[in-house]
Amino acid sequence: MVRLTLDLIAKKSNLKPRKEETTLQYLKKITHINFSAKNIDAIEDLSLCKNLSVLYLYDNCISQITNLNYATNLTHLYLQNNCISCIENLGSLKKLEKLYLGGNYIAVIEGLEGLEGLRELHVESQRLPLGEKLLFDPRTLHSLAKSLSILNISNNNIDDIRDLEILENLNQLIAVDNQLLHVKDLECLLNKLMKLWKMDLNRNPVCLKPKYRDRLILVSKSLEFLDGKEIKNMERQFLMNWKASKDAKKISKKRNSKNEDISNSYISNFETMHHIVPVYYPQVGKPKLVFFSDTQRYLANGNASPESSQEDNPKIIEDMGNLSLKESESLLTKNDVREPHLLHNSKVGENVFVKNQ
Repeated sequence: MVRLTLDLIAKKSNLKPRKEETTLQYLKKITHINFSAKNIDAIEDLSLCKNLSVLYLYDNCISQITNLNYATNLTHLYLQNNCISCIENLGSLKKLEKLYLGGNYIAVIEGLEGLEGLRELHVESQRLPLGEKLLFDPRTLHSLAKSLSILNISNNNIDDIRDLEILENLNQLIAVDNQLLHVKDLECLLNKLMKLWKMDLNRNPVCLKPKYRDRLILVSKSLEFLDGKEIKNMERQFLMNWKASKDAKKISKKRNSKNEDISNSYISNFETMHHIVPVYYPQVGKPKLVFFSDTQRYLANGNASPESSQEDNPKIIEDMGNLSLKESESLLTKNDVREPHLLHNSKVGENVFVKNQ
């Protein structure tokens, strides 16, 4: 195995020191170091590389992130395809913008507090035990809320990404080959990520859900690419018109249903009302009202009051509640109701007029 040392850097670097330069001076001016695929298993102290900004250490055997504390000008760090199981010792890299950690053994995204300038985080394809999934430390997510713009979490057995809604400036999310299942969860996420313009969820179970693409396009106005396919203005406008039409139909159906309920309620209440027919009585000389369905009301009869009418005509009151209008007319005729020729049957709700004599 090989350890990354200052001597190794000085010997293998593409930059050649000038004759008058010391090794220290040479190391200070190095900005890029590339030791990818060199069987590196450990990182020695690189504090003399004051201006180091880009470090390529991918495809090695590194198990721990160490001795980078003093590389304070580092902006790009490539550590993918190593043996790293824990993200650590990066807190002092305040200028770090891009961090590549794909293909390691990391189970939890953590230890990135303080990296307020980090714009890209790539943690795809972690080699996790069967059945385990990549997790996110809320403290790390909170620290990256305003800076992170690109996140790659592909192939990590992830089934829920709602926690990512805190990343308010995220504009690219790559989460291919995971276990995302619910369109509703994605809709909630897109409602929060107002700057997201590219999202790739290919080979997730959710992609097979009915109207999956349509629903996500409708919920996000910022999204321009979904699963590698561009969202054209015509497609979005068509879906918006379709949704508006569908919503209008729902509102209309709801209104009609409400009106129908009111109508049914009115009819039901009306059917319980009493049939009221004005009838002429010659003894009085003006119409009286006969309640055919309410035996507790009074039957107009001569000069008698409602109370006396009930006493004088108990049989009529008892029978009349169950009679039709035609039967009631016959009954009234038998009980000295003269000239009923102007009285006729009527439907519920119609008026019957009786001419005075």
